[in-house]
Amino acid sequence: MEFRKTINQEVNVTAMYFRNKNQLKSFPKRMEYEGHQYEFVESGLQYQIKKNDQEVRLFDMTDGKASYRLRFDYKKWTLVSIIPSLAI
Repeated sequence: MEFRKTINQEVNVTAMYFRNKNQLKSFPKRMEYEGHQYEFVESGLQYQIKKNDQEVRLFDMTDGKASYRLRFDYKKWTLVSIIPSLAI
């Protein structure tokens, strides 16, 4: 049973990290949501979705306490959902 909480709210990503020497990829490192800062561990998954001329990137990240799905559309960051660690 998965306890995913849907959020769909704009957030601020205040730090990034980079991975993969050959094809440099950026990942969120820290975000601000509802007045709190969340620092992600440096492991995550990135999905690139293209439809016609639109491109969106999804990120599955964790801070060790919960898992977070973020969406970046090259204009803004959106926190899509949170899964508490008890549900992981």
